[in-house]
Amino acid sequence: MIIQSKRIWINGRFSEAQLEIEKGIITRILEYGRKRTDKDYGNLRIVPGFIDIHTHGAYGFETNSADEEGLRRWLRGVPKEGVTSILPATVTDQEEVLLPALRNIRKVVETGYEGADILGIHLEGPYISKAYAGGQPDTHIAKPDIAQFDRLQKEAGNRIKIITMATEEDPDFALTRYCHKQGIVVSIGHSAADFRQCELALANGATSMTHVFNALTPIHHRKLGGSGAALRYQDVYGEIICDGNHVSVDTLQYFFRLKGSCRGIMITDSLALKGLPVGTCAKSGSYDVKLHADGSARIKGTQAFAGSTLRMIDGLKLLVEKAMVPFETALNSCTINPARLLREDNHLGRLMVNYDADLVVLHDDYTIAMTYIKGMEAF
Repeated sequence: MIIQSKRIWINGRFSEAQLEIEKGIITRILEYGRKRTDKDYGNLRIVPGFIDIHTHGAYGFETNSADEEGLRRWLRGVPKEGVTSILPATVTDQEEVLLPALRNIRKVVETGYEGADILGIHLEGPYISKAYAGGQPDTHIAKPDIAQFDRLQKEAGNRIKIITMATEEDPDFALTRYCHKQGIVVSIGHSAADFRQCELALANGATSMTHVFNALTPIHHRKLGGSGAALRYQDVYGEIICDGNHVSVDTLQYFFRLKGSCRGIMITDSLALKGLPVGTCAKSGSYDVKLHADGSARIKGTQAFAGSTLRMIDGLKLLVEKAMVPFETALNSCTINPARLLREDNHLGRLMVNYDADLVVLHDDYTIAMTYIKGMEAF
């Protein structure tokens, strides 16, 4: 198959080109008009598929519910927002809930599915701080435990790729070092760690910070805190929720100006309420959560955020059009940067020969004309 456009994102700029795709892989990038095309997208923008490394669910499903059809429905649905790969994320809970949730993902992967690719699992909790639990239920918070982690990883079929934890709760950074040695991304989050504790955690193998500015110690001009550590250390990746609710558009601009184009990662942190009508209520962990008109998902009866209902394409638009983040930086945050964090950047995150043909075709108003996953039309 050959598709072409006058605006294909190649090497950090839009170029006139053709993409030749065979067996789900980009096999050649050709001069525009070189060959007869199967799809000519004219002047529409073609960019790499979006990768969401921190998302709990959508369309009435959340990872912890361990519902097979719900997971399949979620995977089929997210390509409509340009998402081609995800890491389903858990919520802090007891083992009796987490183990079936992990087995459910393993079963779906092993039996086959349609839609967005599952690159692995993001284990958010249960090793977090009670003081910074946020929307995570605090009744089942646990101390970092290598033996328990091994049980969870076994049920996941070794698919846990990221763990969010409060590393200051990890004695001698034992689990931090253990996961780092196995190539698992340790992300500091839901953490009461101060700047120096974060510095030590990073030295012991943590490489990322979870939803910066949310559930991390704040920045003060004499105490940088966890959020400040995410900005101070340039080689540390930082997730950030780009819905305009969790973090203001001015703060988003500030964050990406400091992190640059290579280390900021857009996430949705989406819950089961995503894709459902305003006013809908649903369970997230042990909390009842309500969907508000601004797209926020708040713990019922409070103003506290439990997560978001963000669509990735809306996050990209908000970054560029409202936060005034340069397009390349914004696009990198949901393509090549998460791929690099996961060490999947040898086949994902850019439009290049021998890379997966995961593509999003965009109108200028950011509506999606088509999403391809491994060269197949997914939306």
